[in-house]
Amino acid sequence: MARTSDTARNTLARDDMAARAGALAARALIATLGMLPYSTRLATAGWIASRIVSPLAGYPRRIRENLAQVRPDLSPSEVAQIIRAVPDNFGRTIAELFSPADFVARIQSLTIEGKGLAALEQARAEGRPSMLVSGHFGNYDAGRAAVIAQGFRVGALYRPLNNHAFNAAYVATISAIGTPLFERGRRGMAEMIRFLKDGGTLAVLIDQHMGHGAPLKFFGRNAYTATSMAEIALKYGAIIVPFYGIRQPDGVSFRVVLEAPLAQDTPAAMTQALNDSLEAQVRAHMGQWNWMHRRWKPM
Repeated sequence: MARTSDTARNTLARDDMAARAGALAARALIATLGMLPYSTRLATAGWIASRIVSPLAGYPRRIRENLAQVRPDLSPSEVAQIIRAVPDNFGRTIAELFSPADFVARIQSLTIEGKGLAALEQARAEGRPSMLVSGHFGNYDAGRAAVIAQGFRVGALYRPLNNHAFNAAYVATISAIGTPLFERGRRGMAEMIRFLKDGGTLAVLIDQHMGHGAPLKFFGRNAYTATSMAEIALKYGAIIVPFYGIRQPDGVSFRVVLEAPLAQDTPAAMTQALNDSLEAQVRAHMGQWNWMHRRWKPM
């Protein structure tokens, strides 16, 4: 028993050391990138993610497998382009998150497109809560920052990073874009509900596999999706607005789109409408969604 306990402690110690070493390496890289001009910083981060990190992590295979499931019509050259574009967008997004002052300064002057902004303004005038719902597409924080720039109180639900040694730095940088932040879990959900009941605007992503979710469609296949946000919206009278920060061809600027709010329906129907909205955006910009996700896990 003692040997087993010692082995477990040694394993935890090694894992902790590895996490700390990884966090230090990431911070060193971010600090180095921070010395570059903003556009160069983003391009370099995208290149590192696409050409170094992605192959080492095995992401090309996962992206190829996901595309084979839902877009078998794509040509080999189109698949290759997406395999390069997806981690490039991811790397640029990380660089933007850790450059909050530069990032927000570029977003503040954007004109928000779509009918959703007027709907948010009406909800605010009526004291009603609202939800901004998106996916891991483009840079969703571009939309959050743009709505904050319009004078809204925008809270965000977030999932802590698995690397605890790096999580504090992550939370600090997304807090620099806007607060409050609500950590997934019982306490964070309670704080989030109080914020909504007070007429706040919540930003949330719903495009990851949820084992307890409903088998809704995404690209024509079952994708288990949590319906909890729609349930909460119906319970507290919140409007739901799909929102997107769409990266432009220069790799630095964005279009921010707030679509018309969803019509009230069942939670499953409303969540399916969110999946359909995201799918339309992904089909139009295939390299900007996180095809590295295991989105279509069998149950």
